[in-house]
Amino acid sequence: MGNLSLPGNPRYQPKDLQSVFGYDNLFRTVAEVEIATLKTLADIGIIPQANIASLTPAVEQELLAITTTEVDDVERRVTRHDIRAWVRIAQSKVDPGLRRWIHVPLTSYDALDTARALQFVRGHDVVRRLTDKVVGFFVEQVNSFALKPQIGRTHGQHALPVTVGFWFATILSRILTNIQSANSAAQKLVGKISGAVGVYNAQVGLGIAARCGDRTFEERVLEKLGLEAAPISTQILPPEPLADYLFACVKLSAAFGQFGRDGRHLMRTEIAELSEPFEKGQVGSSTMAHKRNPINFENLEGTWIKNQVEFGKVLATMVSEHQRDLVASSIVRDFPTIVINLVNQLNTLLREADGKPFVARLSVDEAALRRNFEAQGDAILAEPIYIALQMAGYEGDAHELVNHIAMPRSAQAGVSLLEATQWALQQESADQVWNRISPETIKMLGKPETYTGAAAAKAREIARSAETYLKA
Repeated sequence: MGNLSLPGNPRYQPKDLQSVFGYDNLFRTVAEVEIATLKTLADIGIIPQANIASLTPAVEQELLAITTTEVDDVERRVTRHDIRAWVRIAQSKVDPGLRRWIHVPLTSYDALDTARALQFVRGHDVVRRLTDKVVGFFVEQVNSFALKPQIGRTHGQHALPVTVGFWFATILSRILTNIQSANSAAQKLVGKISGAVGVYNAQVGLGIAARCGDRTFEERVLEKLGLEAAPISTQILPPEPLADYLFACVKLSAAFGQFGRDGRHLMRTEIAELSEPFEKGQVGSSTMAHKRNPINFENLEGTWIKNQVEFGKVLATMVSEHQRDLVASSIVRDFPTIVINLVNQLNTLLREADGKPFVARLSVDEAALRRNFEAQGDAILAEPIYIALQMAGYEGDAHELVNHIAMPRSAQAGVSLLEATQWALQQESADQVWNRISPETIKMLGKPETYTGAAAAKAREIARSAETYLKA
């Protein structure tokens, strides 16, 4: 099997990414670039057909199977250079007539940067596949709870009614935005075959470019790999395409972090509107047997915090000295950690028990929803009461009336806010204002659970957008 460890903490190692970012697989895409280059040299008549014929599928597989551990060994003992180490190993595996052509006319980062772009394209296949599954389960939750009233919260305080489905939809919308951004950014990842300083010196000076016709040598090699060429490069690729992709991944990670933050708080003992599934054998504390910790929600948010820090490394490599320096070389090796962290979040959401993923096994406590919703009585309707008064012709400041006269009266006299507001109007001999409020509005003001605005409609709108995305 070899060493399949991934960058980042060894506690978090999604198997989905081992074929892409597993340590001993890191030079597989380098081999793909080198093989595409050999075939292109043959296509344009540089490598004789007798020599390229020795590059059989079996030989290609040997090149693709060169492990990072093997490269490390030769680098440390002999070359002190990773790509020259790979070249030496590769030369030992091919026919003598082909050996001299390996790595011609490439520079190290033609191979490494292009290989890295391929890795992230393939890593994104995993991200997209898992995210699409999560989107489907969020759609189910949105539709299931689109009409279920929930007290909305701002600044940690009870605000206005929403619905549980609307809350799910706010997260789903962010997931949709960011996965589509990541999909687009992954399609814009580019490669380079432009030489040691980016100006194609060997290709132009040694007659390779002249043999390529209407497509450049770079375009021909990258076409075999399914990549576009960067418009211009130095020894390294311009940083923006990969940074854009990783930023999209970080934003997607943040959406799951938001779900974790919200879910953790909704699980608080005094709120208890939501609960994680507690699986057989699971414990919540080493000493307090009654506890049910929000471990998955906390992992979702904690992983987002890790990705914030990891993205700082990306920003730190946006500047290089002249055509290239070595400062960023060790840093970019950590970039896959962002994708690895993101896939860990996705795997948390999709972790199954009894045939259902975590995100589909969340429990919504209707009694707790109702208790919290009713905790302040109709005080949560202070907004529609004051607006209804203004619309009915109240000549003063209705907000002031409700805030500083009706609300204190409601608390002191133990009456509803509606009753307190009518009392306040009587003190001003403004009873007629109340009589001008429509019967429909009066009926709504007597049922706070109906003041959910477009929560259900908006939730279902987002669910439909998600379904359209999944079909596309």
